[in-house]
Amino acid sequence: MVDGALFHIGSLSVYPYGICMALGLVCCFAFLLFTMTKRNFNEEAIDKILFLGVFAAGFGIFMAMVFQAMYDFIADPSKGFDLSGSMTFQGGLIGGVVGFVAVWNLYVFVIAPRAKSKLLSNNMNASLSDALPFIPIGITIAHAFGRLGCTFAGCCHGAKTDAWYGIWMYTNEFGHAKVVPTQLFECIFLVFLAAIMIVLYFKFKFNYNFGLYAIAYGIWRFVIEFFRDDYRGTFVGGLTPSQFWSIIMVVVGIGYFFLQYFLLSKFMKHPELQPSVRERDKNKDDDKGEKAAEGESEG
Repeated sequence: MVDGALFHIGSLSVYPYGICMALGLVCCFAFLLFTMTKRNFNEEAIDKILFLGVFAAGFGIFMAMVFQAMYDFIADPSKGFDLSGSMTFQGGLIGGVVGFVAVWNLYVFVIAPRAKSKLLSNNMNASLSDALPFIPIGITIAHAFGRLGCTFAGCCHGAKTDAWYGIWMYTNEFGHAKVVPTQLFECIFLVFLAAIMIVLYFKFKFNYNFGLYAIAYGIWRFVIEFFRDDYRGTFVGGLTPSQFWSIIMVVVGIGYFFLQYFLLSKFMKHPELQPSVRERDKNKDDDKGEKAAEGESEG
């Protein structure tokens, strides 16, 4: 596939990668909204989680560029530290997760307890521990669309090949060449991973999806790096930067299982077990009706 704009609006060029990235974010937030509504998160919890999600996505994109610029600088300091727009997913994931968790805890434990404004007070019926089991599913959905965009853009590709599964695309390294579509393979892997996490969460009430995602993607990314043949920078111990962070992801994923079991589960508010707003309103109306009936009988 040749990298080219789908269409132009004046001087603005719209590329398949940008379209896929935008679709991924829309589908991610649509899934989060659907899940929080289904799980009986109240309006305040939904609004604040989505707001922080938008912030985390933007901060993650920025950190994805920072990480790639750091790798490029390590490889060739003479070119300087240049935020040229190239990105690495794991840098974005780290930035997004750290940014989300940091701002959430700042709000819940520092700002909300001291807030005099109703807007800043915390009346959410759910905690971050309630959202962590399904947030990785949204991330995986967005990531799958992103890798589909990489397939169109010709980045993140594998080595040249004459095999039947090779795809013609324009690459920075080889020009127009038939290469192993590692980005398309990763897209398929992420779709399957998202489907597995959805089944585990909705059917089996599995609360460890963050750990599953970190371990599964960490192992996948470590292995697929051996088949990649695009420039990704150099890092420590002969590993690529992505392989280094993949090891960290697996370790964090294993640690998360213990963290969720021994600590985070205690902070879960389980909004799905609480009465919904409609049920509360109905109960209030029933109470009013009973009191009115009692008043009439006494009269």
